[in-house]
Amino acid sequence: MARNFRLAGLLRLRQVQQDQAASDLAAANDRARDSAARQNRVRATLGGVGVDATSSNVLYAIAAARSSSRSMLAELTAVESRDRAAVDEAAAAYAQARARSLGLEKLETRHNETQNSEDLAAQQSAIDEIASSTDSTIAGSPTNGDTQ
Repeated sequence: MARNFRLAGLLRLRQVQQDQAASDLAAANDRARDSAARQNRVRATLGGVGVDATSSNVLYAIAAARSSSRSMLAELTAVESRDRAAVDEAAAAYAQARARSLGLEKLETRHNETQNSEDLAAQQSAIDEIASSTDSTIAGSPTNGDTQ
């Protein structure tokens, strides 16, 4: 008779935690990709701007625009760095959740293997019992028309 794995509830909880950690990791990776793409788009856009200073006012405007662009790029770099740190944290959380789940999965596998071997042993014992009782019945019955 098969017994249920006693830690099945805890294993399900650990698997849910692992799934949540995987979801968090995927979301963090998505945010990191978005911020890197946004920074690359801004760099490409700013790189294509020409510099035609015809007067000192235009030169001051160009200097102000470049300063503003530099600040914006610094902010985007900080966001990208923060997103990369979030990815690292999420990856560590996923690895931790996976490790907690993996130990229980191994215990469940070992439990199932033990249960299967016990079931097979019980079935073999029943087959052996049936075979031995059939052999003794056949051995005790008259054959070839011999009568006593």
